[in-house]
Amino acid sequence: MNISKAQQRTLHALAQGGAILIERDPKGAILSAECITRDGWRLSDCDLVVFKSLKKKRLIASKGGGPYRITRDGLVNLRSQLDNRTTMKAW
Repeated sequence: MNISKAQQRTLHALAQGGAILIERDPKGAILSAECITRDGWRLSDCDLVVFKSLKKKRLIASKGGGPYRITRDGLVNLRSQLDNRTTMKAW
């Protein structure tokens, strides 16, 4: 499955214990989505477009009206990466 860099970063944050919080209007439509890491920081790569694509691919889900978290399918499709950082080459 093809997953963009922003989607990968969001999935990594969720796999490490983060959550996606959504804001709805009074009619129930989703206005915004933001990813909060386990340390309480906001992930800037996660926006409404990334949220909708991850939800459509069923890589994230919400249970009982709670925040969105990574699913088992999301963990399977996640490429391993050390602490969301790229490795540096030694020259």
